[in-house]
Amino acid sequence: MNKLPINELPELARQLRRDVIKMLMISKSGHSGGPLGLADIFASLYFHLMKIDPTKPTMEERDFFFLSAGHLAPIWYATLARRGYLPISELTTLRKINGRLQGHPAPAKTHGLPGIEIASGALGQGLSIGVGCALGLRLDKKPNHVYVLCGDGELNEGQIWEAMMTAGHHKVDNLICIVDRNFCQIDNRTEKVMELEPLADKWKAFNWHVLECNGNDIEQFINTVNQAKELRGKPKVILAQTFMGKGVSFMEDDYKWHGVPPSEEQGKQALGEIAPTKYGDFVEFEWEKVLVA
Repeated sequence: MNKLPINELPELARQLRRDVIKMLMISKSGHSGGPLGLADIFASLYFHLMKIDPTKPTMEERDFFFLSAGHLAPIWYATLARRGYLPISELTTLRKINGRLQGHPAPAKTHGLPGIEIASGALGQGLSIGVGCALGLRLDKKPNHVYVLCGDGELNEGQIWEAMMTAGHHKVDNLICIVDRNFCQIDNRTEKVMELEPLADKWKAFNWHVLECNGNDIEQFINTVNQAKELRGKPKVILAQTFMGKGVSFMEDDYKWHGVPPSEEQGKQALGEIAPTKYGDFVEFEWEKVLVA
């Protein structure tokens, strides 16, 4: 599948949300809230913004993507499958023993997936890796862009701030960090666990260009990324406000869905709220034949 026009991305994002729900229902394990909230961002990156080729996942001219918050893997796996990096049917193997779709992502060379550069999951490390990658590309005078996606709760990690300082000092302007600003983390609202605001001012103080947008508005997010690409002289961060559990009424904006999969009844309700798409589901449950979507 080639680059999609912007007006087709919302339906693709809806399909990714359906994929995530089905994967979690089958595995009975995994994270619901964050992956659902990020469907619009992943659809935009992988189907419109990034320079990638699923048939040549290690091509030198590719853009690099690092998922620092590895527990968000279900939305990444669904995106990689829909983009052609793996069979869509393999989404049924999430968190299965000896499968490639483990709870935290790993690259192909360690029995993981093509399109994944490094193993991730230990929070706080991804931005440092992205800074190193971006610096290496700049030294080699290559035009590739580097994207790193962090959770806002992940910003509690001290290594994030060390990476911010390093990137700002070295003016790594081929790096774009996207912060999933959903104000939720595993055990409460972010501002109750460890207050982050004024978050934009903090990034600015570390010598970053700071942009903010609605991460669930695809057109706005794409415009913001394109704006970030044009900025020079500093690394760029996009504070993308999203809703945890986006698209499912009983999950939206509720931190308690950070790391909980839906039960069968909850999954039925979620799939009833997320309308089917032209892309088609990778598995059909018997009860779906009578489910009113």
